[in-house]
Amino acid sequence: MSERDGRSRRRTIAEAKGRLRNLRIELAMLNHRVGGRAALKDADLDCLDVLVRHGSMTPTELSRRTGIHAATMTGILTRLERDGWIVRQPAPHDRRAVVLAPVPDRLREIFGLYGGMDSALDEILGSYADAELDVILDFLDRTTAAGRQATEALEAD
Repeated sequence: MSERDGRSRRRTIAEAKGRLRNLRIELAMLNHRVGGRAALKDADLDCLDVLVRHGSMTPTELSRRTGIHAATMTGILTRLERDGWIVRQPAPHDRRAVVLAPVPDRLREIFGLYGGMDSALDEILGSYADAELDVILDFLDRTTAAGRQATEALEAD
């Protein structure tokens, strides 16, 4: 590879990283608007999303998965339960513990608010060949793992 090719590649990589930051901002704005329409704070919406994606879990597990301090989590869970987004249920193997579960009827509100983005993603992803989708999935998986590792490294400091 010539030096010019190396510079061009570095510029392209920098552009890709910039576009990922743009995507992060756009998704954060979308989530903020959805949360506003549903009367949910950003952290509340994040917690609800984790419960939807990973299923019922204890408050401690939710706190760990979101990186939200337990004291802050208490306020979030109080709001989510009060507003009918989640229910607390006895844990199956320990009646003294509780698990949090999202309320399906309320979730339909959220899913409807994401309908435009979901349709756009169907169209965008549908335009790629299977092999291209495999590359996209690999990139997203590796990028997610890198983000998780960077987060864990900051926690360790």
